[in-house]
Amino acid sequence: MRSAPAADAGGESQESPVAATTEDGSPLRRGLPRTADGDPWPPAGMTVRPSATSDAPAAGVSLPVEEPETTRTPSGRAPSGGADSTRDEPEAAAPTSAAAARPVPAVVATDRAPLTVPRTVWPGRAAYHRPPARPAPTRFGPFTRMQWVGAVLVGGMALLYAAALAVTFVRALLSLPALQEFLVAFPGEYHLPESAPVGIPAWLGWQHFFNVFLMVLIIRSGLQVRTEKRPSVFWTPRRNRKGKISLALWFHQALDILWLVNGAVFIVLLFVTGHWMRIVPTSWEVFPNALSAALQYVSLDWPTENGWVNYNALQQLAYFSTVFLAAPLAALTGYRMSGMWPKKAARLNAAFPVEWARRLHFPVMLYFVVFIFIHVALVLATGALRNLNHMYAAQGSVDGVAYADNWTGFWMFFASLVVIAGAWIAARPLVLAPIAKLFGTVTAR
Repeated sequence: MRSAPAADAGGESQESPVAATTEDGSPLRRGLPRTADGDPWPPAGMTVRPSATSDAPAAGVSLPVEEPETTRTPSGRAPSGGADSTRDEPEAAAPTSAAAARPVPAVVATDRAPLTVPRTVWPGRAAYHRPPARPAPTRFGPFTRMQWVGAVLVGGMALLYAAALAVTFVRALLSLPALQEFLVAFPGEYHLPESAPVGIPAWLGWQHFFNVFLMVLIIRSGLQVRTEKRPSVFWTPRRNRKGKISLALWFHQALDILWLVNGAVFIVLLFVTGHWMRIVPTSWEVFPNALSAALQYVSLDWPTENGWVNYNALQQLAYFSTVFLAAPLAALTGYRMSGMWPKKAARLNAAFPVEWARRLHFPVMLYFVVFIFIHVALVLATGALRNLNHMYAAQGSVDGVAYADNWTGFWMFFASLVVIAGAWIAARPLVLAPIAKLFGTVTAR
């Protein structure tokens, strides 16, 4: 009675199943079965055809689905009375062995190894439609606009915090008896020679205005030359066609020449009238007095001084450094980088390379920017009307409170700011080109 199953088993053992392969005949690794107690997937004898467009079966090809083992008899037939008993199939077509009950090999279109479970999730729109890449933010130097805002806010808060710590520390330091005696011995200024003039003459006020006017435009044009990538307008001297430079550089150098002329007149008048003693230290006491003035400034208990008669020691050192150190250094480095420098002087070029001039010229400009900012801030914070009357209206007195309510100097200062702002706005090729044509040839790109 058990001969049929034995024969089936024997037949199955003699028939070696064909392993699943790809379309080119390469063996395909079989995975876990899809049903309990079923065969590994894919079934033996199945051929898998790769497809680059879809994981779904190709049109007209159906995947064989293996029925659970519990619905089959040992001979491979469905039990009588079941759904399969109603099928109108020839009795001889029924499989007679487990091997015959295996699915017929099919060709499956896929681009990856077959799943071990029925697929229920398919790629959506995001798999084929990528959002466009966002454009890179515009950078102003090393940072974007928002990064600059953040850097300014963080840097400003850090500076305020450091300033608060410095004020607290210095005020505690000046409360010590030894420091109190130091302030009495060195109040922040020392007596000038008896021959030193008193007051500020009108020529000095005009020199001051011209100096500020030219310095602001020099800084503006210098920054333009430094940041300009592709100049649109050029200037060429008539005597040297090879000396072609950008219009911005011509404007910068023209302002430098006017600034040097104004400075030369200032130095001559300074020594002729004796006013040099106001900004040139004449005693070694300038250094301890400068330290005293600096401590008083930091403690916010500022030194009392009358600029009409004498500057405090810290002011004197600052003016001396600006007039006799920073200004000549700016002129020398600028001349070294200009076309007027002798290019064939080998020894001179080796002694003062142009790389040194470039490395020094920009920091010197930054020094002038910082000096102007601090200078204007202290002028306005230590008696604005009185100080502006001294410098712009040439009005003052040995009495420190005189002219403290006079607005003449303020309105002159305001008018000078309007003139400087107008020159700043007008410094563009439309206005500069006609002026530059008087001294050379102006061409556009």
